[in-house]
Amino acid sequence: MKLVIGIVRPEKTNEVLEALYRAEVRGFSMSRVQGHGGELDRVETYRGTTVRVGLTEKVRFEIAVSDDFVAPAIDALCSGGQTGEVGDGKIYVLDLEQVVRIRTGETANAAVTPVGA
Repeated sequence: MKLVIGIVRPEKTNEVLEALYRAEVRGFSMSRVQGHGGELDRVETYRGTTVRVGLTEKVRFEIAVSDDFVAPAIDALCSGGQTGEVGDGKIYVLDLEQVVRIRTGETANAAVTPVGA
């Protein structure tokens, strides 16, 4: 089992969601985050003061999957999130030692497979 973490541009959220759905990757969490990578700093003026803004808004997807769904999850994040420009984001794949579905007590792959699948 793996945890696939994808960090993408907020404006690409709908495309990523559609790609995940088409890939039949159903169970995930998403949250708004801020970060700094290769993008240039933005410069904004606030009350007459120029401020360099170093953090960029992003959306973070966390997807716990069985090994068979790692590649489809990565492909969906890439196809939905890619613009070809600096700042498209990153994908991290981490090993999961244990997963438990709280409602049923199911563990391992049974806990990361969506209900009804």
